[in-house]
Amino acid sequence: MNYNLEMKSINQLCQERGIQVNGRTQKFIDQEVIRLMDPYTPNLNGILIKSATMGTKIGSGDIKQNAPYARYQYYGKLMVSSITGSAWSHGESKVLTDKDLIHNTSKNSLAGPFWFERMKADKKEQILRGAQKIAGGR
Repeated sequence: MNYNLEMKSINQLCQERGIQVNGRTQKFIDQEVIRLMDPYTPNLNGILIKSATMGTKIGSGDIKQNAPYARYQYYGKLMVSSITGSAWSHGESKVLTDKDLIHNTSKNSLAGPFWFERMKADKKEQILRGAQKIAGGR
């Protein structure tokens, strides 16, 4: 007896499930991550939240927040002027301190540092269930 087992390629399987870069499943994941990060993201004027949508190519799997202050807000440490040692102005070089930032939570009660990690801890299963449904998983 001879048997011939034919299987689809990994690329073909990924494409059918939409799990490749720019596939429908990856686009869903990117959009959900951005949407679900919103309440965890510091929100003084909305720019930091909007920067996730503006800086991200949906479907790439790489969420980017391109606000100039996103990094120090994310890590939650105060940055000061390298010249004066006090609050810095646009255009001045900055120096990181070990002092924690106090995030305004009046608009987003969950706002604070490491917003992606905190959102992921709370919402990971929700994102995975949605992605599984879109990919046709059981």
